[in-house]
Amino acid sequence: MRLGIDLGGTKTEIIALDEGGTGIYRKRVDTDPGRYEAIIATLAGLVAEAESALGRRGTVGVGIPGAISAKTGLVKNANTNALNGHPLDQDLGRALHREVRCMNDANCLALSEAVDGAGAGRRVVFAAILGTGCGAGIALDGRPWAGSHLVAGEWGHNPLPWMTPEEFPGPACWCGKSSCIEKWISGTGFADDYARAAGATGSARLRGEQIVARAHTGEAAATDALARYAHRLARALAHVINVLDPDVIVLGGGMSNVDELYEWVPPQLPAYVFGGEADTPIVRSQHGDSSGVRGAAWLWPKPDAIPR
Repeated sequence: MRLGIDLGGTKTEIIALDEGGTGIYRKRVDTDPGRYEAIIATLAGLVAEAESALGRRGTVGVGIPGAISAKTGLVKNANTNALNGHPLDQDLGRALHREVRCMNDANCLALSEAVDGAGAGRRVVFAAILGTGCGAGIALDGRPWAGSHLVAGEWGHNPLPWMTPEEFPGPACWCGKSSCIEKWISGTGFADDYARAAGATGSARLRGEQIVARAHTGEAAATDALARYAHRLARALAHVINVLDPDVIVLGGGMSNVDELYEWVPPQLPAYVFGGEADTPIVRSQHGDSSGVRGAAWLWPKPDAIPR
C-alpha cells in the first residue's frame, strides 16, 4: 500500500493506493500553515488514521509547496513559510518510524499524470499548476526529474517571455523578481490583470472563475482579459517547448478548467516556437485535484519497497 499526502497552504490531503494504483482511502483536513510542529503532527496523524482504518502499513510520500535542498537537507522555496529551513522528511520519518519521501507538488502532478494519467505512455511530460500560484514539474520515462538543484520545472519564476510594451516592467513577485510568469498566468495573476484593467479594488475584485463566467456572458472586459491570458500562456509554454520540447503538456490547477485555453493556446504556439513548428498536445490533467496527492503516493514506485 502506498500513502500519498498533498501538503497545501490551507488543506492537507491523504490518499491510499493499493498495489494496482486504485484509491482505497482519502481524507482532507485543514492545514495550520503557521506552525511547523503542527504541520508534522497533522501529517503523522493522517498516516496513523489511514493505516488504522485500513489495517495495513504503507510507504509515505509527501508533495510539498517547495523542495528539500540537496545541499542542506532543509526545505527551501516553500510559500508555506513555516516549512523553510526544516528537515521535513527526516522529522516526519522519525515521527512515523520509517523513511519518508518528499518532492515538490508540481513534480508530483507530473509523476501522477505520467504514470496513469493524461501523460501515460509519453517519455517527457511537462505538467503546470495554474492555481493560486504557478509551478511546474517534469517527468521523464515515468519518473520525476527534479534536477541537481531541485528546481527543474520552476518555470513560473522566469520572466514572461516576449513582453509587450504594455506588460513591461511587470508586477513584483514574492520571490524578489518582477514580471515572473506566475504573476501573469496563475489564477491570481489572471484576477489581478482583470482588476487592473477594470480599475477594481478591495471587495470589487473578482475571482478567476467569476471573470470566466462573465466572459461567457459576453462581457468585453472579461473576454479581453481571457484573451490576454491565453496569449501569455502560449508565450510561456512556447518557452518550455524551446527548452525541453516535451511530448505532452498537462495543465492542472483552477485555470486548467477553462475550456477556451485548449482551443485558443495551441494555434498561437508556432509564432513563438523556434522553427515555427509546434503541435505539442496541451491537455487537462486526467486526475484533476487528485493528481498531486496520487503523485506523492507514486514516489514509491516498487511494490517490494512497501514495508510489512
